[in-house]
Amino acid sequence: MISRMHLRPVRRSIPFLKKMTLCSAALIACTPAPGESESASFSASQGFSSTTSEDGSTSDDSTTTTGVATTQASESETGPTSSGAPTSTSDATGDPTGDPTGDPTGEDLLAGLALEQTFEAEILHGWVRVERWQDQNPAFIQEDRFDLDARAHQTGQRLTFFANDPVPHSSRFLLHYAPGWDAASKPVPVLLAHGANDQADRAWANPGESGDFGCGQSSCPEEGLMQALSERGYAVFAITHPHSQGDNYFWAEQLADAIRIIRERTGAEQVDLVGWSKGVMSTRMYTSSVTQPWGTKFRGDVRKLVLIGGPNLGFDYIFRYGTAHNGGIYTDLGGAIHAPGPHDTLLLFGVWQPRPDFAIYKSAKGDKWRGQLQMLGAWDDVYPLSPTANNGIIEWPVGDSMSTYYGEGEYKGIYARGKGIDFAIQQGSVIEAMVDAGIPAEVSTYLLCGDVDFLKNKDAMIPGIPNEIAGPSDGVVFVESCAASDGIGQLAGSTVLEDVNHLKLGWHSLAVQEIDGWLAKD
Repeated sequence: MISRMHLRPVRRSIPFLKKMTLCSAALIACTPAPGESESASFSASQGFSSTTSEDGSTSDDSTTTTGVATTQASESETGPTSSGAPTSTSDATGDPTGDPTGDPTGEDLLAGLALEQTFEAEILHGWVRVERWQDQNPAFIQEDRFDLDARAHQTGQRLTFFANDPVPHSSRFLLHYAPGWDAASKPVPVLLAHGANDQADRAWANPGESGDFGCGQSSCPEEGLMQALSERGYAVFAITHPHSQGDNYFWAEQLADAIRIIRERTGAEQVDLVGWSKGVMSTRMYTSSVTQPWGTKFRGDVRKLVLIGGPNLGFDYIFRYGTAHNGGIYTDLGGAIHAPGPHDTLLLFGVWQPRPDFAIYKSAKGDKWRGQLQMLGAWDDVYPLSPTANNGIIEWPVGDSMSTYYGEGEYKGIYARGKGIDFAIQQGSVIEAMVDAGIPAEVSTYLLCGDVDFLKNKDAMIPGIPNEIAGPSDGVVFVESCAASDGIGQLAGSTVLEDVNHLKLGWHSLAVQEIDGWLAKD
């Protein structure tokens, strides 16, 4: 047991830690402008809709035969198929090649899954195939989402892939196929799992999809980790979840589903799993068998686990820096980022106004941010709250710092009010359960973290949002949380990349080099 370790952690030694230095100090890190719909870790797509019955199933028209992957490609599902838009195909067998490799043990790897649609042409960002699947387990529900505007909606080609439903049911997900997936020279397929407010396109295939600054610097590359690994002979796949702030129990179950599909397609017994940011939670939860009673426990089908920029001992970034986050989130203040705030009440024009929809807490307005609640852990005993905030451009005094972090008790907010981090942790953090459960020693686990020293190199920070400056961090997650070995049965390697911020960890050349080296090991 780790007692209250994730609430009040202590300093720990970090084994196998290697430092690497980034020489490109001239790069200017920045975050997407508020309102951009397809961004990196702190602003993107997703929402909620379609009718849900009492058992959690949807009442749409998709064909879903239990245990048999099927597809229905009506015009309404596929959306536009003119030049420049993805086109889809139907295959009653559910196999995109017509010649499934299958499982040598005879197990029906696709039981309980339905292949609803396959897209094979005019797909952007380098993918050669995208499939939409549904997990028919009735435990999947239509999750609450932020619904006061469209910030939580699916956009871009994902909207087409999700049958033009901007807020797809949580039972659905996309599986993306990289070039050469069926002719790879490397024996073990790789599955990439994105983080919050993200999707497979921006995270892994085109870091610049959301425009300048969406990748953690002023100009962004047009190719990512997917192309790098594919060119090196890996069979690469990636998942896009339907709700970009969704429940990590659902995300973990969808990863288990995706692994089954990949095994069926390739004949492989195991995959290598790469998770970034919030994707670290779902990948760890699956491999640690942290599930709901209806969920899938680890099947031993992951060989290596690469965890990038993950809150392995939790993070408290949302609650630090008082009201500094609010301008990017709350509509009253001009915000549009799809992320939760720490305040459920704001002082507006001299009047206290309730704003529970924006706040991370569960309330009568719903449970819109459960995926974020699950990642929380307090670090104030290790790194005291900072009196100032810094977005890489300017530094300014923090307002309502103590009341934001500790809630409305001893401290009172002047500009905004909230319940504090301990209240939120009690509502939903799974950090302690995840670490206690542990990743089995049979899974070789690797940790990749960033460390931005804002005192020495402000150009490496993430401009536009308050960076985490109270201690060594990648701008969002403390290095000590990302690089913690707690609950890891076999830590095979750990690297901290200097001056590589949170939004660059998934595509930077040094990160690619490290990940390739780890995956290539026998």
